Amino acid sequence: MELITKKRLHLLAGRSNLPLATEIAAQLGVELGHPNLVEFSNGEIHSKLGENVRGADVFIIQTHGSTEDLSVNDVIMEQLIMIDAARRASAKRITAVIPNYGYARQDRKAEGREPITAKLVANLFASAGANRLMSVDLHSGQIQGFFDGPVDHLTAMPVLVNYIKTNLPADLVVVSPDAGRVKVAERYTNQLQADLAIVHKRRVKGAKNRVEAVEIVGDVQGRTCVIIDDMIDTGGTICAAADQLRERGSAGIYALATHGVLSGPAIDRFKNSVISKVIVTNTLPLGPEKQIDKIEVLSVAKILAEAIDAVFEDNSVSEIFGGANQN
Repeated sequence: MELITKKRLHLLAGRSNLPLATEIAAQLGVELGHPNLVEFSNGEIHSKLGENVRGADVFIIQTHGSTEDLSVNDVIMEQLIMIDAARRASAKRITAVIPNYGYARQDRKAEGREPITAKLVANLFASAGANRLMSVDLHSGQIQGFFDGPVDHLTAMPVLVNYIKTNLPADLVVVSPDAGRVKVAERYTNQLQADLAIVHKRRVKGAKNRVEAVEIVGDVQGRTCVIIDDMIDTGGTICAAADQLRERGSAGIYALATHGVLSGPAIDRFKNSVISKVIVTNTLPLGPEKQIDKIEVLSVAKILAEAIDAVFEDNSVSEIFGGANQN
Protein backbone atom coordinates (compact mmCIF):
# COMPACT_ATOMS: atom_id res chain seq x y z
CA MET A 1 0.00 0.00 0.00
CA GLU A 2 1.40 3.38 -1.03
CA LEU A 3 0.67 6.33 1.22
CA ILE A 4 0.60 9.82 -0.28
CA THR A 5 0.90 12.54 2.34
CA LYS A 6 -0.49 16.00 1.65
CA LYS A 7 1.22 18.97 3.27
CA ARG A 8 -1.11 21.28 5.16
CA LEU A 9 -0.44 24.86 6.22
CA HIS A 10 -2.27 26.29 9.23
CA LEU A 11 -2.01 29.95 10.15
CA LEU A 12 -2.94 31.11 13.66
CA ALA A 13 -2.60 34.50 15.28
CA GLY A 14 -2.72 36.01 18.72
CA ARG A 15 -4.47 39.25 19.61
CA SER A 16 -1.56 41.69 19.55
CA ASN A 17 -1.64 42.57 15.82
CA LEU A 18 -4.58 40.91 14.08
CA PRO A 19 -4.65 43.39 11.16
CA LEU A 20 -1.12 42.32 10.13
CA ALA A 21 -1.98 38.62 10.55
CA THR A 22 -5.09 39.11 8.40
CA GLU A 23 -2.97 40.77 5.70
CA ILE A 24 -0.50 37.88 5.76
CA ALA A 25 -3.33 35.35 5.44
CA ALA A 26 -4.75 37.28 2.47
CA GLN A 27 -1.33 37.31 0.77
CA LEU A 28 -1.08 33.53 1.23
CA GLY A 29 -4.67 32.92 0.19
CA VAL A 30 -5.52 31.03 3.38
CA GLU A 31 -7.90 31.59 6.26
CA LEU A 32 -6.69 32.42 9.74
CA GLY A 33 -7.37 29.58 12.13
CA HIS A 34 -9.30 29.92 15.36
CA PRO A 35 -7.15 29.71 18.50
CA ASN A 36 -10.25 30.48 20.64
CA LEU A 37 -8.35 32.57 23.15
CA VAL A 38 -10.10 33.21 26.42
CA GLU A 39 -8.92 35.27 29.37
CA PHE A 40 -10.20 34.18 32.74
CA SER A 41 -11.18 36.65 35.45
CA ASN A 42 -7.83 36.15 37.20
CA GLY A 43 -5.90 37.05 34.00
CA GLU A 44 -4.94 33.51 32.97
CA ILE A 45 -5.12 32.76 29.23
CA HIS A 46 -6.62 29.65 27.64
CA SER A 47 -6.54 28.42 24.04
CA LYS A 48 -8.37 25.57 22.31
CA LEU A 49 -7.50 25.24 18.64
CA GLY A 50 -10.60 25.19 16.47
CA GLU A 51 -9.13 22.99 13.73
CA ASN A 52 -7.33 19.65 13.47
CA VAL A 53 -3.59 20.39 13.11
CA ARG A 54 -2.29 16.83 13.41
CA GLY A 55 0.61 16.42 10.99
CA ALA A 56 0.29 20.02 9.80
CA ASP A 57 2.81 22.83 9.34
CA VAL A 58 1.58 25.42 11.84
CA PHE A 59 2.63 29.07 11.82
CA ILE A 60 1.64 31.07 14.90
CA ILE A 61 1.83 34.84 14.45
CA GLN A 62 2.22 37.17 17.40
CA THR A 63 4.14 40.42 17.53
CA HIS A 64 5.64 41.21 20.93
CA GLY A 65 4.26 44.61 21.77
CA SER A 66 1.76 46.04 24.19
CA THR A 67 -1.78 46.99 23.20
CA GLU A 68 -4.55 48.83 25.01
CA ASP A 69 -5.60 45.60 26.74
CA LEU A 70 -2.42 43.48 26.75
CA SER A 71 1.12 44.00 28.02
CA VAL A 72 4.12 42.68 26.11
CA ASN A 73 4.36 39.92 28.74
CA ASP A 74 0.72 38.96 28.12
CA VAL A 75 1.25 38.59 24.37
CA ILE A 76 4.41 36.50 24.79
CA MET A 77 2.56 34.19 27.18
CA GLU A 78 -0.37 34.02 24.78
CA GLN A 79 1.88 32.86 21.94
CA LEU A 80 3.59 30.29 24.16
CA ILE A 81 0.20 28.87 25.13
CA MET A 82 -0.88 28.58 21.48
CA ILE A 83 2.41 26.84 20.64
CA ASP A 84 1.90 24.37 23.49
CA ALA A 85 -1.65 23.70 22.29
CA ALA A 86 -0.40 22.99 18.74
CA ARG A 87 2.37 20.70 20.04
CA ARG A 88 -0.06 18.71 22.16
CA ALA A 89 -2.40 18.50 19.14
CA SER A 90 0.40 16.70 17.23
CA ALA A 91 1.37 19.44 14.77
CA LYS A 92 4.23 18.25 12.57
CA ARG A 93 6.19 21.53 12.70
CA ILE A 94 5.51 24.73 14.62
CA THR A 95 6.97 28.07 13.54
CA ALA A 96 6.66 31.05 15.86
CA VAL A 97 6.28 34.09 13.60
CA ILE A 98 7.36 37.10 15.67
CA PRO A 99 7.40 40.33 13.60
CA ASN A 100 8.85 42.17 16.61
CA TYR A 101 10.86 40.03 19.04
CA GLY A 102 10.26 40.93 22.67
CA TYR A 103 13.12 41.88 25.00
CA ALA A 104 15.51 42.03 22.02
CA ARG A 105 17.42 44.95 23.53
CA GLN A 106 18.34 42.79 26.55
CA ASP A 107 20.70 40.69 24.43
CA ARG A 108 23.85 41.00 26.57
CA LYS A 109 25.06 42.01 30.00
CA ALA A 110 25.88 45.71 29.80
CA GLU A 111 26.49 45.88 33.56
CA GLY A 112 26.92 43.39 36.39
CA ARG A 113 23.99 41.41 37.79
CA GLU A 114 21.84 41.88 34.68
CA PRO A 115 19.85 39.19 32.85
CA ILE A 116 20.08 38.29 29.16
CA THR A 117 16.33 38.26 28.69
CA ALA A 118 16.40 37.83 24.91
CA LYS A 119 17.99 34.41 25.52
CA LEU A 120 15.40 33.60 28.20
CA VAL A 121 12.60 34.34 25.69
CA ALA A 122 14.23 32.01 23.15
CA ASN A 123 14.42 29.28 25.81
CA LEU A 124 10.73 29.71 26.58
CA PHE A 125 9.78 29.20 22.93
CA ALA A 126 11.95 26.10 22.68
CA SER A 127 10.37 24.68 25.85
CA ALA A 128 6.85 25.43 24.60
CA GLY A 129 7.50 23.38 21.45
CA ALA A 130 8.45 25.84 18.69
CA ASN A 131 10.63 24.16 16.07
CA ARG A 132 11.49 27.38 14.26
CA LEU A 133 11.44 31.15 14.80
CA MET A 134 10.81 33.87 12.25
CA SER A 135 11.31 37.56 12.98
CA VAL A 136 11.93 40.90 11.26
CA ASP A 137 15.03 43.06 11.85
CA LEU A 138 16.22 41.71 15.18
CA HIS A 139 17.94 44.30 17.36
CA SER A 140 21.16 42.29 17.02
CA GLY A 141 22.04 39.35 14.82
CA GLN A 142 23.38 37.33 17.76
CA ILE A 143 19.80 36.65 18.92
CA GLN A 144 19.60 34.11 16.09
CA GLY A 145 22.03 31.98 18.09
CA PHE A 146 19.92 32.10 21.25
CA PHE A 147 17.41 29.62 19.79
CA ASP A 148 18.63 26.06 19.21
CA GLY A 149 16.83 25.63 15.91
CA PRO A 150 16.35 27.40 12.59
CA VAL A 151 15.77 31.16 12.80
CA ASP A 152 14.57 33.08 9.75
CA HIS A 153 15.85 36.63 10.16
CA LEU A 154 13.84 38.75 7.73
CA THR A 155 14.37 42.41 6.95
CA ALA A 156 12.01 45.26 6.10
CA MET A 157 14.76 46.87 4.02
CA PRO A 158 13.07 46.25 0.62
CA VAL A 159 9.94 48.07 1.81
CA LEU A 160 11.87 50.99 3.32
CA VAL A 161 14.26 51.31 0.37
CA ASN A 162 11.33 51.39 -2.05
CA TYR A 163 9.76 54.21 -0.01
CA ILE A 164 13.00 56.20 -0.10
CA LYS A 165 13.46 55.72 -3.85
CA THR A 166 9.86 56.70 -4.54
CA ASN A 167 9.46 59.68 -2.21
CA LEU A 168 12.86 61.23 -1.44
CA PRO A 169 15.57 62.98 -3.49
CA ALA A 170 18.25 60.79 -5.04
CA ASP A 171 21.12 62.83 -3.58
CA LEU A 172 20.65 61.94 0.07
CA VAL A 173 22.70 60.92 3.08
CA VAL A 174 21.92 57.80 5.10
CA VAL A 175 22.53 58.50 8.77
CA SER A 176 23.35 55.91 11.42
CA PRO A 177 22.01 57.17 14.79
CA ASP A 178 24.89 55.52 16.65
CA ALA A 179 28.02 53.46 16.03
CA GLY A 180 26.15 50.20 16.64
CA ARG A 181 23.87 50.70 13.64
CA VAL A 182 26.61 51.57 11.11
CA LYS A 183 26.57 48.13 9.49
CA VAL A 184 22.82 48.35 8.87
CA ALA A 185 23.14 51.91 7.53
CA GLU A 186 25.88 50.76 5.15
CA ARG A 187 23.52 48.18 3.67
CA TYR A 188 21.11 51.01 2.87
CA THR A 189 23.86 53.15 1.33
CA ASN A 190 24.76 50.25 -0.95
CA GLN A 191 21.15 49.82 -2.06
CA LEU A 192 20.63 53.56 -2.59
CA GLN A 193 24.12 54.51 -3.84
CA ALA A 194 24.09 57.17 -1.11
CA ASP A 195 26.62 58.72 1.27
CA LEU A 196 26.89 57.77 4.93
CA ALA A 197 26.97 59.89 8.08
CA ILE A 198 27.24 58.73 11.68
CA VAL A 199 25.92 60.32 14.87
CA HIS A 200 28.25 59.84 17.80
CA LYS A 201 26.20 59.61 20.97
CA ARG A 202 26.60 58.61 24.56
CA ARG A 203 24.05 57.24 26.98
CA VAL A 204 23.48 59.02 30.26
CA LYS A 205 24.90 56.62 32.86
CA GLY A 206 22.28 55.23 35.22
CA ALA A 207 19.36 56.69 33.22
CA LYS A 208 17.25 54.44 31.01
CA ASN A 209 16.18 55.76 27.58
CA ARG A 210 18.32 58.91 27.85
CA VAL A 211 20.98 59.71 25.29
CA GLU A 212 23.00 62.70 24.17
CA ALA A 213 24.00 63.25 20.54
CA VAL A 214 27.55 64.58 20.58
CA GLU A 215 28.96 64.86 17.05
CA ILE A 216 28.21 64.16 13.37
CA VAL A 217 30.76 62.29 11.24
CA GLY A 218 30.10 63.05 7.56
CA ASP A 219 28.96 65.92 5.31
CA VAL A 220 25.26 66.74 5.66
CA GLN A 221 25.31 70.43 4.68
CA GLY A 222 22.38 71.16 2.35
CA ARG A 223 21.54 67.43 2.00
CA THR A 224 18.41 65.41 2.74
CA CYS A 225 19.21 63.10 5.65
CA VAL A 226 17.55 59.74 6.32
CA ILE A 227 18.11 58.36 9.82
CA ILE A 228 17.91 54.55 9.78
CA ASP A 229 17.27 52.42 12.87
CA ASP A 230 15.71 49.08 13.72
CA MET A 231 13.41 50.53 16.40
CA ILE A 232 12.05 53.84 17.62
CA ASP A 233 10.98 53.71 21.25
CA THR A 234 10.81 57.01 23.14
CA GLY A 235 12.29 58.93 20.21
CA GLY A 236 15.13 60.40 22.28
CA THR A 237 17.94 59.04 20.08
CA ILE A 238 16.27 60.02 16.79
CA CYS A 239 15.27 63.52 17.89
CA ALA A 240 18.71 64.24 19.38
CA ALA A 241 20.33 63.11 16.13
CA ALA A 242 17.91 65.25 14.09
CA ASP A 243 18.78 68.36 16.14
CA GLN A 244 22.48 67.79 15.43
CA LEU A 245 21.80 67.30 11.72
CA ARG A 246 19.79 70.52 11.52
CA GLU A 247 22.53 72.45 13.33
CA ARG A 248 24.95 71.26 10.66
CA GLY A 249 22.77 72.50 7.82
CA SER A 250 20.73 69.49 6.73
CA ALA A 251 18.08 70.50 4.17
CA GLY A 252 15.54 67.90 5.34
CA ILE A 253 15.40 65.10 7.88
CA TYR A 254 13.46 61.82 7.73
CA ALA A 255 13.48 58.94 10.22
CA LEU A 256 12.90 55.35 9.10
CA ALA A 257 12.65 52.31 11.37
CA THR A 258 11.16 48.84 11.20
CA HIS A 259 9.58 48.79 14.64
CA GLY A 260 7.60 51.79 15.88
CA VAL A 261 7.26 51.24 19.62
CA LEU A 262 6.66 54.97 20.16
CA SER A 263 6.26 54.77 23.92
CA GLY A 264 6.16 57.49 26.57
CA PRO A 265 7.03 60.95 25.21
CA ALA A 266 7.72 59.77 21.63
CA ILE A 267 4.65 61.31 19.98
CA ASP A 268 5.09 64.71 21.64
CA ARG A 269 8.78 64.67 20.76
CA PHE A 270 8.06 64.04 17.09
CA LYS A 271 5.32 66.67 16.97
CA ASN A 272 7.84 69.26 18.15
CA SER A 273 10.90 67.92 16.29
CA VAL A 274 12.64 69.12 13.13
CA ILE A 275 11.92 65.75 11.49
CA SER A 276 9.70 66.03 8.41
CA LYS A 277 8.41 62.46 8.46
CA VAL A 278 8.72 59.30 10.58
CA ILE A 279 8.26 56.10 8.60
CA VAL A 280 7.75 52.78 10.40
CA THR A 281 6.26 49.42 9.46
CA ASN A 282 3.26 47.57 10.85
CA THR A 283 5.29 44.98 12.79
CA LEU A 284 3.76 46.75 15.79
CA PRO A 285 0.22 48.15 15.87
CA LEU A 286 -0.17 51.89 16.31
CA GLY A 287 -3.06 53.00 18.50
CA PRO A 288 -5.18 56.00 17.48
CA GLU A 289 -3.24 58.25 19.87
CA LYS A 290 -0.04 57.52 17.91
CA GLN A 291 -1.45 58.20 14.46
CA ILE A 292 -0.30 61.71 13.67
CA ASP A 293 0.41 63.36 10.31
CA LYS A 294 4.19 63.03 10.72
CA ILE A 295 4.00 59.23 11.06
CA GLU A 296 3.52 56.96 8.06
CA VAL A 297 3.12 53.17 8.32
CA LEU A 298 4.27 50.71 5.65
CA SER A 299 3.25 47.05 5.50
CA VAL A 300 5.60 44.06 5.80
CA ALA A 301 2.79 41.53 5.24
CA LYS A 302 4.09 40.54 1.78
CA ILE A 303 7.60 39.89 3.12
CA LEU A 304 6.30 37.71 5.96
CA ALA A 305 3.89 35.86 3.64
CA GLU A 306 6.68 35.09 1.16
CA ALA A 307 8.91 33.80 3.98
CA ILE A 308 6.12 31.62 5.41
CA ASP A 309 5.45 30.20 1.95
CA ALA A 310 9.18 29.51 1.44
CA VAL A 311 9.43 27.65 4.76
CA PHE A 312 6.27 25.66 4.03
CA GLU A 313 7.55 24.67 0.58
CA ASP A 314 11.08 24.00 1.94
CA ASN A 315 12.56 26.72 -0.26
CA SER A 316 15.26 29.27 0.55
CA VAL A 317 14.22 32.29 2.61
CA SER A 318 17.47 34.17 1.93
CA GLU A 319 16.76 34.15 -1.81
CA ILE A 320 13.73 36.36 -1.19
CA PHE A 321 16.12 39.13 -0.11
CA GLY A 322 19.07 38.20 -2.32
CA GLY A 323 21.01 37.40 0.84
CA ALA A 324 20.59 40.98 2.14
CA ASN A 325 18.84 39.73 5.29
CA GLN A 326 22.07 38.28 6.66
CA ASN A 327 23.90 40.47 9.21
